[in-house]
Amino acid sequence: MMALRFPRLRTIRPAVFLAAMLSAAPAAALAQDSEAAPPTHQKKPPDAPTRLPKADRLQGLDFLFGALKAAPDEASAKHVEARIWAIWLHTPSDTAALLMTRAKAAMDAGQMDVALKLLDAVIKLRPDYIEAWNRRATVYYLQNDYEHSLEDIEQVLVREPRHFGALAGLGMIMQDLGDNKRALDAFRQALAVNPYLDKVPEMVRVLTEKVEGRDI
Repeated sequence: MMALRFPRLRTIRPAVFLAAMLSAAPAAALAQDSEAAPPTHQKKPPDAPTRLPKADRLQGLDFLFGALKAAPDEASAKHVEARIWAIWLHTPSDTAALLMTRAKAAMDAGQMDVALKLLDAVIKLRPDYIEAWNRRATVYYLQNDYEHSLEDIEQVLVREPRHFGALAGLGMIMQDLGDNKRALDAFRQALAVNPYLDKVPEMVRVLTEKVEGRDI
């Protein structure tokens, strides 16, 4: 994937949306609203295996992404999506897992500075752990610190270009910054991976009209 190039941001405008998905489903999918899906779609994702070799993990993700794209309906897609999140959230480090749990608790309590320190520690301990970068991008986003959020989103997408949560988050930030074209591109990439993302199809429809105009 082509490296992302983000502008240095001197002023930060307030974010339009919040990452409501943090409390009800795997954290860091910035563009999903926990109230958008019926309660049956917000079941706790299944736990990932305690030990998952890297090769098996990648093969499992490849299979699941294929199943997600081919899902016949939203219910099926949400089930596959939950399995993807379970793999993404898994870490073989008990220390990293504990720090992530504490960071989530700090975020739920509104203690964003504490959450950032905990996530900094996770990233220092396990820089290959994608969800630590993604969770920290979410915290920065909630603080309206788009510059640092974009930097962490880039780290996520370098490691996993199919990360639909990070792609949707990128689209939201670009939309907040008034760059509708880049927002539309990011949302379309997210939907190409996960066609059933909450609210993203509507965002694509609205932005398509703004960027490309209505069909005559």
